[in-house]
Formats: sequence, C-alpha cells, structure tokens
Amino acid sequence: MTISERRAIWYLLDLSIHLDYLSRNHQSPLSGEIVRDIVSNAAGKKVNLDKDLLTILCCPETKQAVALADEQLIQKVNGAIERGVLKNKAQKPVTEKLDGGLIRSDSKILYPVREDIPVMLIDEGIPLDQVS
Repeated sequence: MTISERRAIWYLLDLSIHLDYLSRNHQSPLSGEIVRDIVSNAAGKKVNLDKDLLTILCCPETKQAVALADEQLIQKVNGAIERGVLKNKAQKPVTEKLDGGLIRSDSKILYPVREDIPVMLIDEGIPLDQVS
C-alpha cells in the first residue's frame, strides 16, 4: 500500500466520523437545506450566527465569554468608523462598517461580525474606550 493510498483511507475514515456526528446532531429538512439558527441582538436585528457557535466562542486573548452586542453600540461604533477615529488593538484604523459584533463580558473589547462571520482575532478586536 502506498502513502497516498493510506492518506485516502484516513480521509475516508475521518469523513465517516464527521458524517456520523452530523447525522446524530443536526436534523436537516427534506429539501437538503442546512439548518441555522438566527440569533437576534437586543434590538431585534438579525445576525445569522449558529446558537451553538455563539455558546462556544470566547475572547481569544482572555478566554472570557462573548455575547451579541446590541444595535445601539454597533451604531456608535459605525459612527466612529465613519468619522475615522476608531482603531483596533493593532492600532490600525477600522474602515469597514460592522454588521454586528461580539462584546467581551467585561465590555472592554468588541469583536466585529462582518457578513455573518465573527472575526475572533486579537488584533481585530476594537477597544470600546474609544467609543463615547
């Protein structure tokens, strides 16, 4: 048996494990669509994040829990972005508006959510002491 054949066997074994997990933990409709939970922030704006994903996400720096930021905070942050006064932890200007955000439990850092994807990188975190 060659090395490439061994890799193919391991891939197939891994694939069967993943499919087994998915079949036991996720029910999909008959149409074959992927089922996702819509999580709403306090203002009711919908951000398409899986509830299970939200429960396991944490701050990559401190490991504190994160929660969906309310729309009022996102509007303040987007206003600061428009004015060009907002910088991330890497001290680079934030130029792209946020669709939503995940706020650290101590309310000091906001991790952006863009196109329903949470950006959980330490350098991309936005210190909220800049937002008034």
